[in-house]
Amino acid sequence: MSSRLSVAVIGAGYWGPNLARNFRASADWNLAAICDLDLERAQRVADSVGGVPITPSLDDVLADPAIDAIAIATPARTHHPIALAALDAGKHVMVEKPLADTRERGVEMVERAGENGLVLMADHTYCYTPAVLKIRELIEDGALGEILFVDSVRINLGLIQPDVDVFWDLAPHDLSIMDFILPGGLDVTSVSAHGSDPLRTGKACIGYLAMPLTSGGIAHVHVNWLSPTKIRQMVIGGTRRTLVWDDLNPQQRVSVYDRGVDLALQSKATADTRAANISYRLGDTWAPALPEREALANVAGEFAAAIRDARPARTSGESGLRVLSVLEAASTSLGADGAPHHVASHIKEVQEA
Repeated sequence: MSSRLSVAVIGAGYWGPNLARNFRASADWNLAAICDLDLERAQRVADSVGGVPITPSLDDVLADPAIDAIAIATPARTHHPIALAALDAGKHVMVEKPLADTRERGVEMVERAGENGLVLMADHTYCYTPAVLKIRELIEDGALGEILFVDSVRINLGLIQPDVDVFWDLAPHDLSIMDFILPGGLDVTSVSAHGSDPLRTGKACIGYLAMPLTSGGIAHVHVNWLSPTKIRQMVIGGTRRTLVWDDLNPQQRVSVYDRGVDLALQSKATADTRAANISYRLGDTWAPALPEREALANVAGEFAAAIRDARPARTSGESGLRVLSVLEAASTSLGADGAPHHVASHIKEVQEA
């Protein structure tokens, strides 16, 4: 297929304008409509991309046989009904994070897409940044060795969300990145969540997640709405090298360190000795060259490629569901004062519940 696909953007609020701009600029897509109940807001978005039809009616969009797909940029609680209606109308669907507001609804979306033979893609935008694509490539090539730990920090003096806590607002970014770069995806069986609400908003404003990886490593996520400094950083430690991703450092977003404990020279016998001599590697640090390309342009391209190739997107509905599973387990753990809670890993676990 060489002709363009046709897409409508549903929602003209915070994220919709970014989607509209990238679909309009893409050689793969024809931006067919902007759909929003607020027609003035929809018109502003349409005007910003050179003029696009607007409508307040989702039914009209879904009834249009010329529209191949929709991109949903609406509040999380609306993702489920919009996505199901679109999938039942034969439209491919892309959904901004999180996939849904509950895991059970996310499961239904994934199942419906599979039953109808349609693409359901999670818009995990960070996964399509040049930095994260390079990190995935390095891990796949074995440059870091076996992954021992992932330590992620996403903090800032941010907007207190009215409908979700800091975990559901910020952690989906970190979790989706881990799912994208780790071999086997976000393969965790339990999560412990601790949070704090110093503002007495009724929801956690500061949060910590700890997740043992089934590979034997451990992952940790720190999210915070109250930090006076903004940090977007992930440290990924492996048996061979350690990688640091600093998203706020445009000069050197990714650094690879050939430094650390030399595990190959450690043995159980020496580790059990109080006077054990730890062996360290003292190698070079290097920064891979990264191309400059907007992540959402890559998202739009991947959505089109998945539809044309009749394959799951790199950030599929299943990927969104794995992230959703961790978030839901984290909420349960938070309510149990941080006690570890099981992370559902298969669709059938919801069906059998």
